[in-house]
Amino acid sequence: MSDGKEVMKVIVTIVVISAVAAALLALTYTPTQEQLKLLHAEQQKEAMKEILPQASDFEEVAGSEVDDDGNPVVLYYRGVDSSGNVVGYVVERNQVGAQGMIQLLAGISSDFSTITGFQVMKHSETPGLGALITTPEFQGQFVDLPVADTSLTKNGGQVDAISGATISSQAVVDALHSAVDYVSAQEG
Repeated sequence: MSDGKEVMKVIVTIVVISAVAAALLALTYTPTQEQLKLLHAEQQKEAMKEILPQASDFEEVAGSEVDDDGNPVVLYYRGVDSSGNVVGYVVERNQVGAQGMIQLLAGISSDFSTITGFQVMKHSETPGLGALITTPEFQGQFVDLPVADTSLTKNGGQVDAISGATISSQAVVDALHSAVDYVSAQEG
């Protein structure tokens, strides 16, 4: 009979420890998620300033859909100068790469003819290969690049693919074309 009591003590102890751990995790989850959202928003602002440096401010262009918090979903941003003139656009695009989704912000000139730059916000590409899409050497090819030339060199464009990571390189090119098409359709 004492073996049964010992087993019950162990079971009760494990259940109490698990309940306390779950409660502590629940208490830290919500504030942590809020901090992550704030950090993501700050990183996004910095990236937008870098890929569209002519803009002094960014106006959200929201759609009719709402997110989980009830806020309108931002479709893209209009970059405006200090006089309020539109100098370009920033749009977030998701594109399937070699290993998963690539999330990037694309900068586009106000006449939709030039890619002003881009920043990878999130990816799961292979380290040392596809992950090189985040390097200044690769991203620098796109600064003030005419949309007409935004293709890999093997396809007649001016973008050198990353050796061994053609799929990731092509995914970036496709995402940028998608961004230009989307914004020009909305604004044009």
